[in-house]
Amino acid sequence: MKFKFLISGLLLSLCVSVAQARFAAFEFDSKQQEQDYKELTHELRCLVCQNQNIADSNAELAQDLKRKTYDLVKSGKSKQEITDYMTERYGDFVMYRPPVTNSTLLLWAGPFIILLIGLVVLVRVISKRRKAEADNSLTAADKSRAEELLKGD
Repeated sequence: MKFKFLISGLLLSLCVSVAQARFAAFEFDSKQQEQDYKELTHELRCLVCQNQNIADSNAELAQDLKRKTYDLVKSGKSKQEITDYMTERYGDFVMYRPPVTNSTLLLWAGPFIILLIGLVVLVRVISKRRKAEADNSLTAADKSRAEELLKGD
């Protein structure tokens, strides 16, 4: 029985150490380099996950991008130079907030266009309902004729 606990404990510690070995701890020369690295890894999109930044992703490509970002930060590159390098290599899609260009204009304007279309449809539906209600309302003559018909029965 004690042997099973010992084996289980060893296996558990092995799993934890393997999981920790996957995440490399980076050392920086200054707080500014560390801050730049953190900001960049939160601004760059994981190309595999597509819904996560590279800071939160565990995909191999995200790990490679983190390592490359670290190398560029350590070599003294500015945030803009690193961003330019990544977009040149992977395209604007690598950025969570891509720049407004001809190719990304629909991406930026799309939600507003959809909202505008929705508002136009809503206004038209409401106006049609009001018009239909106005057309269906009874005149005084129609009401008196209906009352006469009901009294006649």
